[in-house]
Amino acid sequence: MPQTMVPDVVVRRLPLYLQALNHLAEAGRTLVSSTELGEAVGVSSAQIRKDLSFFGEFGRPGLGYEIRYLISALQRILQLDKDWHMVIIGAGALGHALANYRGFEDHRFAIVGVFDHDPDRVGARVGRLLVEPMELLPSRIRENHVDIAILSVPARSAQAVADQVVACGVRAILNYAPMALSTPQDVHVTYIDPIARLQAMTYYL
Repeated sequence: MPQTMVPDVVVRRLPLYLQALNHLAEAGRTLVSSTELGEAVGVSSAQIRKDLSFFGEFGRPGLGYEIRYLISALQRILQLDKDWHMVIIGAGALGHALANYRGFEDHRFAIVGVFDHDPDRVGARVGRLLVEPMELLPSRIRENHVDIAILSVPARSAQAVADQVVACGVRAILNYAPMALSTPQDVHVTYIDPIARLQAMTYYL
C-alpha cells in the first residue's frame, strides 16, 4: 500500500510491535497470537490485525504469527534492513548525550557528524567525532549521504536550522527543540519534548 494511505498512528505502532516481538524471540518463542501481542503493547488484538492488514497477510488462523517472519517483515516495512546516516546539530549537553548513545548504532542508525555554531564548541570531541562548524554542514550532508538530522538546539534557532538541513536535501528531522517547525510536506518531523510530556503526566498525579 502507498505510504500516504497508511495512517501515521499505525506506522508509530509498528516499532512497538517489533520491540515486543524481539523480546518474545529472545525468550525462545516461535509463535505469538494477536491477543498476546496486543497485551504486550497495550492495544486490542483487533487493532493488531487491522494495523498489519495495511501491509499484507502475516498470520495463520488458529496458529497466530511466526515471530521471526513477522520481525523480518516489519523490519522491511520500516526500512530497518538498511543503514541510515544521521547528523546531530547542537553540541550542548543533550547533543553530547545523543552522540554518545550506542543504541543508535545497534539499530543501524549511524551518527556521522556533530555540528554547532558556537566557536567554543567547534573542535571539541564528542564520542568518536569532532564538533564541526555549521558552515561545513551542506558538504558533510552530501559526502555522507545523510538521511536524518537530529536537532538539539534552542527553540530560537530551531526553524533556521531546520530550513538549512531541508535545503541540503534532508527529509527527516528528529526535533528536541520545544517548538513546532514549518517544513515542506515531504519532510517528516518527529518531536521529542520531555517537558511537555512531564507537564501532561502531572495532570494525572
